[in-house]
Amino acid sequence: MVERFDLLIQGGIAATPNGIAPADIGVRGGRIAAIGSLGSAGAAEVFDARGLHVLPGVIDTQVHFREPGNAHKEDLESGSRAAVLGGVTGVFEMPNTTPPTTTRAAIEDKLVRARNRMHCDYAFYVGATPANVGALGELERMPGVCGVKAFLGSSTGSLLLNHPDDILAALKSGRRRVAVHSEDEDRLNARKDLRVTGDPRSHPLWRDVETARASTERVLRLARQAGRRLHVLHVTTAEELPLLAAARDVATVETTPQHLTLAAPECYERLGAYAQMNPPIRESRHRDALWQAVRDGLIDVIGSDHAPHTRAEKDQTYPDTPSGMPGVQTLVTILLDHVNAGRLTLERFVDLTSAGAARIFGLAGKGRIALGYDADFTIVDLKAKKTIENGWIASTCGWTPFDGMATTGWALATIIRGRTVMRDRALTLGAQGRPIRFVETLQPSP
Repeated sequence: MVERFDLLIQGGIAATPNGIAPADIGVRGGRIAAIGSLGSAGAAEVFDARGLHVLPGVIDTQVHFREPGNAHKEDLESGSRAAVLGGVTGVFEMPNTTPPTTTRAAIEDKLVRARNRMHCDYAFYVGATPANVGALGELERMPGVCGVKAFLGSSTGSLLLNHPDDILAALKSGRRRVAVHSEDEDRLNARKDLRVTGDPRSHPLWRDVETARASTERVLRLARQAGRRLHVLHVTTAEELPLLAAARDVATVETTPQHLTLAAPECYERLGAYAQMNPPIRESRHRDALWQAVRDGLIDVIGSDHAPHTRAEKDQTYPDTPSGMPGVQTLVTILLDHVNAGRLTLERFVDLTSAGAARIFGLAGKGRIALGYDADFTIVDLKAKKTIENGWIASTCGWTPFDGMATTGWALATIIRGRTVMRDRALTLGAQGRPIRFVETLQPSP
């Protein structure tokens, strides 16, 4: 009897827990049903993956899709459309919206907004504030919530948790891993006069190395005091890395493609405020240290920190320009270009963009190509060479700091739960996204 599948991916080179090797993949009911030599099987849909690599679906664990409140920059539909066009199958969306995502009602509102509008699977962070620290333990257990996010230094939006007592209270409220934006607010305020009007090169002088290092040292100490797991977002400095290496029992670490690719002062001289983000792009010694941390296994995950602003906003005079840049659509090709350049292995790419997220956050049934897992795949051509262009960017902002950059390695298809939602740089289905599930918050079956 011929085995039948809903989808059969044939002839590709698959990245499975057993290694990277040729394998067919059969999908049934949205999940992986078979891996191996399946040439005699039948299927409703056959995907010819000869010459391509079939990778676990890429999960971007830090995006800002700006809805509600700033849809002129981005919304859940456009941001998730950009994600799948770039090969991303799932996103964790941040809480610094207007109003901020700090209450049960705000989380429920985002889940309603996402339904039938988001193209990729999704989860939302709940933001920590001095006013809601007592409720965080309850809010983090809501379906569709990936965890708590705390801004220890002010960035885009109104969220801030700066006083040590408030940080400790937040860390003591709940059990799931807390993601932190680690900059010291008092030092930021004390150094504001170091900003030079009209010169974004002064951005990393204002938000200096010590601003990040001191904050990270403090929050690691508080995490140990609270007995709470941390996830330190967009680490940028060489000086933070030894602190984080000594805290592997409580802390996991993220960096971004921007901090692995760009360097000051060149990026500011070329891009101006379009290179401005928090924490900032720094000198090449920090970029080199981050790459060493990738090689050493200290970096657990790479997130894009997709944070779009309009051209009109970015074209204002620094420091009145907002911090942040789009990145969810370019995440895969930028990192695959580093793979081709020899700075990153393909195995490490998989670990940083799918397996790492599953390990850190406890994803239920996602993050690897294995029997029974969701059939999420990012299918890539490692040899494809294209130039990133603003015209390709689906985000409402319509630009990328990587405009004009030629990269080798591109996503040719995005498959989510067995459904091909992108192929050859075009959408093939309408919005198919669903909330991501987590093992710590699984709900009883109806």
